[in-house]
Amino acid sequence: MKKESSMIPVLNIREFRNGQDAGRDELLFNYLHGEKHIEKPHKHDFFVIILFEKAKGIHTIDSVDYHIGNRQIHILFPGQVHNWHIKPKSSGYQLMMESSFLEQFAPYFRFSFTNYQNHPVITLPADSFHLLLHEFTAIREELKSSNPLRQLITARSAVIAAIVSKEAEKTFTEFKVYQSNPRLTKFNMLIDEHFKEQKFVAFYAEQLHISANYLNILCRRNLKISATELIQQRVCLEAKRLLQTTGFTIKETAFELGFRDHAYFSNFFKNQTGLSPSDFREQL
Repeated sequence: MKKESSMIPVLNIREFRNGQDAGRDELLFNYLHGEKHIEKPHKHDFFVIILFEKAKGIHTIDSVDYHIGNRQIHILFPGQVHNWHIKPKSSGYQLMMESSFLEQFAPYFRFSFTNYQNHPVITLPADSFHLLLHEFTAIREELKSSNPLRQLITARSAVIAAIVSKEAEKTFTEFKVYQSNPRLTKFNMLIDEHFKEQKFVAFYAEQLHISANYLNILCRRNLKISATELIQQRVCLEAKRLLQTTGFTIKETAFELGFRDHAYFSNFFKNQTGLSPSDFREQL
């Protein structure tokens, strides 16, 4: 096991105040200009949304590399691990928000947070980019005013969430599936809430008032995977985060995720990723 000091750090929004362009206690606005590098991965205990205007580079989020491009939105929820290499002549706008502030407009993200976490980068058409740019700029100007109005900032943040959700719906086919199948939407939300304690389809089917067999049929028909695989994907994502960002032993990680037997957890993780938990941690 790596020592605690070698684990990926968790950064607080206070650590970014010195470089802020505008802000208040729970919200910061920053311009991104030119070349930027985050060599060592880290995670935040706050929400980040970045609007790139003209940019190139690589943004690594939860161990997946995403190409940074023009007119993109990048979303990072608390706990996601990231680092980036942004090339020269890039430009963008960054909002950092405390979790307590995020909760006020979270309902305007129309899909489960897991969906956005699995697809954190969205390329925007010109009209949506300019709508988002207007809202980002308006938030900045409000933050710079002598008496910023919290309700107005919250409302503009809700507009941002709604526009992002609209583009997500057009871009990712599974979002349309969730929208047209309320039971699948509810299933995904239940997984987010209970995946550590409940890993069997029967529990979720009971909550949805349908049979486990029918829930599997819904998932295979619409998502091309089984209900069990959907649960396992969420467990595996959390396992990767814990292995990256905590000093937990493998046994402690297994216990945190609801596995009574750490050997069973190790086998589960290897089946999902092709690596043992120890090997995954060593390659970080």
